[in-house]
Amino acid sequence: MRKAKFLLITFVVALLSACGTTRTVPITGRKQNLLVSDAQILNLSNQEYTKYMSSAKKSTNSTNTAMVKRVGTRLANAVENYLRSHNMANEVKNFSWEFNLVKDNNVNAFCMPGGKIVVYEGLLPVTQDESSLAIVLGHEIAHAVAKHSAEQMSKQIRQQYGMQIGAGILGAAGVGSDMTSIAATIAQYGFSFRNLKYSRDNESEADHMGLIFAAMAGYDPRVAVTFWQRMAAKSGGNQNDMFSDHPSDAKRIAAIKTELPEALKYYNAAKGISNNSTPTKRSTKKTSSQKNTRKQVKSVSAESLYKNMKK
Repeated sequence: MRKAKFLLITFVVALLSACGTTRTVPITGRKQNLLVSDAQILNLSNQEYTKYMSSAKKSTNSTNTAMVKRVGTRLANAVENYLRSHNMANEVKNFSWEFNLVKDNNVNAFCMPGGKIVVYEGLLPVTQDESSLAIVLGHEIAHAVAKHSAEQMSKQIRQQYGMQIGAGILGAAGVGSDMTSIAATIAQYGFSFRNLKYSRDNESEADHMGLIFAAMAGYDPRVAVTFWQRMAAKSGGNQNDMFSDHPSDAKRIAAIKTELPEALKYYNAAKGISNNSTPTKRSTKKTSSQKNTRKQVKSVSAESLYKNMKK
């Protein structure tokens, strides 16, 4: 009996893996298998985004609104350039970027699949500057680029199939039609992109990717450490990640510190700084020949200026 159950589970896992799409997550190179298509996810996302924005109140602060759009656009351009240069131009078509600042005192932001980004006003006192805002938006954009929403939905679909199999419901019907039905059921029962709880692995991956995206866009990734320290102080310091979907603050900051050397390579490239060159300390002492040359240049310049004034 146990052997039969094991064979059945093995068959189902193989079946679900075969019917999904396997892709490689940008930056990290992790393989993932998705059971829902981009079209399905984007359709659900657009519906939810439209519904949310119809009731949300946009910020009336024009300066902060412009900052959110500026930082978001800069990140989006960097991400699209990266995808195109790494043979992933087909991924770009999935994004239709929008950036909104809304009146909400919660310290939060989210990016729905397709690049619909919303920042709450309550986040800005914690970010304090554009570079720290870029760290947050880079993290949210990373969720979309890594297709974590599709991954979580695929996980729920697998769980639904597991329940059906356990009850003996799985028959000879086509898996595709069942999967579409289950995906619709998940959406019907409140699958919310803006409140979606990703796994700790997804959150850590988004931290890593978001740090790189911010650096690609020319934002100093080193500000991530002080930003997350401020977030930790704001939240009271979450030290236990056992029952949380997010890594503990201490683990998050420690991981970011280890990822900074990689991020700084992208940042230096964006700023035109060589990663191989080590700046040497220039001597402030001048030789006698340098002093004489400088005096001569000053004298010639003064003489030329005087002649021009006389004309």
